[in-house]
Amino acid sequence: MRKLTNAQARRFALAAQGFNDGQATGRVDVRHFRKVIGQVGLVQIDSVNVFCRTHYMPFFSRIGPYDRKALDEWLWSSGEMFEYWGHEASLIPTEHHRLFRWRMELGVKWNRMAHLEKNYPNYIEDTLRQVEERGPLRTRELETPGERDAGAMWGWSDGKVALEVLFLKGQITTADRVNFTRMYDLTERVIPPQHLESAAPGHDEALAELMMLAASSLGVATADDLADYYRIRMPAARPVLRRLVEAGDLVEVEVEGWGSPGHLHPDAILPRQARGTALLSPFDSLIWYRPRVERIWDFHYRIEIYVPERDREYGYYVLPFLLNGSLVARVDVKTDRRDNVLQVRGAFGEDGIDRVAVGRALRKELEKVAGWLDMDDVVVARNGDLYDHL
Repeated sequence: MRKLTNAQARRFALAAQGFNDGQATGRVDVRHFRKVIGQVGLVQIDSVNVFCRTHYMPFFSRIGPYDRKALDEWLWSSGEMFEYWGHEASLIPTEHHRLFRWRMELGVKWNRMAHLEKNYPNYIEDTLRQVEERGPLRTRELETPGERDAGAMWGWSDGKVALEVLFLKGQITTADRVNFTRMYDLTERVIPPQHLESAAPGHDEALAELMMLAASSLGVATADDLADYYRIRMPAARPVLRRLVEAGDLVEVEVEGWGSPGHLHPDAILPRQARGTALLSPFDSLIWYRPRVERIWDFHYRIEIYVPERDREYGYYVLPFLLNGSLVARVDVKTDRRDNVLQVRGAFGEDGIDRVAVGRALRKELEKVAGWLDMDDVVVARNGDLYDHL
């Protein structure tokens, strides 16, 4: 069995995620967006906007400053991307729509859905009729959207639940987002026919393709890493992975310090040195699976959005800082749109780093992201061990 050092595994991972190429030096256009998607496979979206919409950041982290309006135009109007549950809510290449139909057919039951079906048996079907007749629609544009549930985390109304049921089943999809609010429409009016009509593989074949896509985007990965990328349950992923290894599609390797076998994609690139300097969204695919981040980078990272403020260790919206391929620091950031400044509410370095060098590089990256977000300045709070170096 081939043996890899953890440093080699890190270089494989960075190259697979698009950090080996360096950022764009000229005008950024759709070709750059396509290249990033080709590397990462899909981009997670999230509603939190204290800093910037999270789907913008993976592109910025890999290609540098670009026109966010141009990205939105491509994402929502080109027909090349669609929104579905990939790794959580995600933007996915439309050509991969066929790989998620098993998930659409499987569906899921949750309490609010069962409540609707029991107490309002025709409500979901009637919601589909409204979208068919009047779509694209926002939740509040339904005839009887219902009241938001103040006791639930997401506060969904009956109308929102019905739309999400239809979305999960693939009967409707996102036609656009206006101020990040989903506009729902029939799937056949959004997904181009050549992709919607393409034959869907069987369940195991779809999982195999998704796991190969995950392997391509990860470089080298454990079984858990691969399964997490597209949120495939391990009981289903394990036999599929075994067949991929037996067929020679993935190469099983032993990685220094890993407690489980690694699986190397045959086309994975091993650069001579680790590369990549960027601020990373909490939802960047490089750091999705936290056990992998600790295993490869020895970097313990958790999102503290839902942690009470008094119990937070680093802050509300904390971005890891990647410097020359190493995760060396983290910053709690917020865009103050009233004063038009980027607030750094805390800056914290990892043990053993050169704080002067890291502070200098981090300041440069913060100024770059502030300019990209049209902020006039960077304001640093006296919080964290990197303050004096920013």
